[in-house]
Amino acid sequence: MQTTKLTSSLLGRRRLAHLIDLYERNYLVLERLLPELELPFDHAVSHSASDLPLHLITVERSPYTVELRLTYEFRSAEGLRLAPDFWIKVYRDARVAEALHCTQRPPWLAQEGGAPEAELYLNDQWSRNLMLARWLEYLLHHGHGFAHVERPRRSPVASLA
Repeated sequence: MQTTKLTSSLLGRRRLAHLIDLYERNYLVLERLLPELELPFDHAVSHSASDLPLHLITVERSPYTVELRLTYEFRSAEGLRLAPDFWIKVYRDARVAEALHCTQRPPWLAQEGGAPEAELYLNDQWSRNLMLARWLEYLLHHGHGFAHVERPRRSPVASLA
């Protein structure tokens, strides 16, 4: 099955089990974009003939997880703007990838019954991770990848200054 069909089949669902399924699907697509999930570099840029340069910044590493950022950088007279700016936690042992934070995400929300706190959490996680799934598919479609890119070692904080 193609990845696009997989995520489009999840559009109408908003249950915890489906959210976990989305995390698993995001991991598989991210694994195609980034074959070295140990991230032996601090910062890398993927170039595509049909898209903007994609920046990957390693935020934190631990034995079983890695936190990273995927973003485009826009420079103007007003300064640097990152959009979308995804903060992603990859759980290598569980083979799931969760979007922790994203700027510039669409505000679609489900209107289902249940505990308001649980619904708010589920809706927030759902929309953020569904957007990640779609963006990862878009990036792969445009030829992005970090398997063979120039990867200088530098601090992620310094790269955003």
